Amino acid sequence: MKPAREKYYRSLFTIAAFYDLVLGLTFTFFPARAFAALNISDKLPAFGGYLTLLGAFVLVIGIAYALIARGDLLRNADLILVGTLYKLAYSATTFYYWSAGDLPHIAFAALFGVADAVFFALMAECYWSLKQETKS
Repeated sequence: MKPAREKYYRSLFTIAAFYDLVLGLTFTFFPARAFAALNISDKLPAFGGYLTLLGAFVLVIGIAYALIARGDLLRNADLILVGTLYKLAYSATTFYYWSAGDLPHIAFAALFGVADAVFFALMAECYWSLKQETKS
């Protein structure tokens, strides 16, 4: 892989790590503040454990992206695939509920669903590129 391409992919996963680490920390430790910032406090679940768990999952995937960014991209191809599928799962779920009119606020789709769709496309391209490189 050309050094410029490798640097691009490492930057992609560094940005994804920062994004998910911030979201994970926010929704793990400050879910009420996050909902208030999105102006959807009335949608805050009565039991906070759901948001804490989801925030923790996002935090863990953020750590995985950081490990990908600093590691051997080719050896981490399977982890890249898992991270790519995570982004697909989140964006697809968001767009499904958005299209059904069930999103509590458009901010979820605009801030998180679209961002994860972009990350999905870029990470899928990275995964595909790595797989093509192993065939050569």
